[in-house]
Amino acid sequence: MKTDQLYSIFKESKGVSTDSRTIKEGEMFFSLWGNNYNGNQYAAQALGKGAICAVIDDPLYEIDNKTILVDDCLIELQALATHYRKNLDIPLLAITGTNGKTTTKELIAAAMSKIKKVHYSKGNLNNHIGVPLSILSAPSDTELLIVEMGASHQGEIRTLCMISRPDYGIITNIGTAHLEGFGSFENIVRAKTELYEYLRKVNGVAIYNDRNPLISEQIYRMINKAVPYSAPDGTELIVEPVSSSYNLVVRINHAGKERIVSTNLFGRHNTENIMAAVAVSIFMGATVDEAADAVQTYIPTSNRSQIKVTEKNTIFCDSYNANPDSMRKAIESFAEIESENKIVILGDMLELGSRAQDEHLNVLRLLNSLGMGKVMLVGPVFKSLAKDFGYKTFNDADRLREYLILKPVEKAYILVKGSHGMMLEKIYDVL
Repeated sequence: MKTDQLYSIFKESKGVSTDSRTIKEGEMFFSLWGNNYNGNQYAAQALGKGAICAVIDDPLYEIDNKTILVDDCLIELQALATHYRKNLDIPLLAITGTNGKTTTKELIAAAMSKIKKVHYSKGNLNNHIGVPLSILSAPSDTELLIVEMGASHQGEIRTLCMISRPDYGIITNIGTAHLEGFGSFENIVRAKTELYEYLRKVNGVAIYNDRNPLISEQIYRMINKAVPYSAPDGTELIVEPVSSSYNLVVRINHAGKERIVSTNLFGRHNTENIMAAVAVSIFMGATVDEAADAVQTYIPTSNRSQIKVTEKNTIFCDSYNANPDSMRKAIESFAEIESENKIVILGDMLELGSRAQDEHLNVLRLLNSLGMGKVMLVGPVFKSLAKDFGYKTFNDADRLREYLILKPVEKAYILVKGSHGMMLEKIYDVL
């Protein structure tokens, strides 16, 4: 391990990059391997763009005095992040769960930024590469670090905890996702609660949804220090939906003070994310007003619970990811909207393994039970099952896009939901 040497360079650098296409002058370059590429091949390119050094693990790509040869670039990247994390010596909040991780993270960051210098993981930087990069991008004067953790196999959350060393943790919920990797729902529970295992070992604090029976059960079984959403500072906190027919409106009541907050989020399922954000923020020292203001002004991005109003339609964009739980909640929320011109566009849910057909069939039955007449389905699984329901089907997003160009949709409310791999973002510019 060359962690000490790399840390000395890191302190003089302008950050860390693993992408030679976007690297900036003065950054360190780590040559990571992918399924279809060898990052070592791009070391010279990174150096040519001004990288302060290139960390490689293939001696064929050594360049005198410019490269640092290590046994494994990924392990060294993770070790460097852990070393920097230790030296930061600040509280770190870890967030994992099946749904709502990113929204909850961004809401907490927005609230806590009113009282502290907050750094948080951007976008989907939540895996064995993204978490180290998130930590290493934190300025040295950061006062609170918030890290999102994703997983598709057992052991991943445990590894991310060893890298990031969280003091506090949230599991937003535990649902059906990535069954192909986990194998069973029981394995999903074990994987997500690896965060609780770590917190117990270090005497950390879990902040949890005490209205969620499964989460509460795991808390009582595994955690020594736990703070419920309903009383983050010992005083009752209530967050409940008032209306979700368009954008979500919630009532926040704390210490006898009530606020009605109109959000820019779609769907009453986001109430849980708001509850988490408000509870954590109060626990960490923000006022309920600071938390409520953050919720009210937060604007979602990246097609996560977004409401987009175009010249032709109003689109409820929730196509960054999908699993059976999030799909059901999005459809049920959309059903509450009062309009005679509603269209549902759904893409296949990926990584469900042997449960794929059953879970997609459940979605089709839900659509039918709710009277959703105008439905367009994208992907081979939906297509194979939709015959009996009479819904329009398309092989992929490109074919749907061609259809929408030939037969434009206007003055409609449109829900777009599907796994990221279905690339439904291709259709937004024609809606």
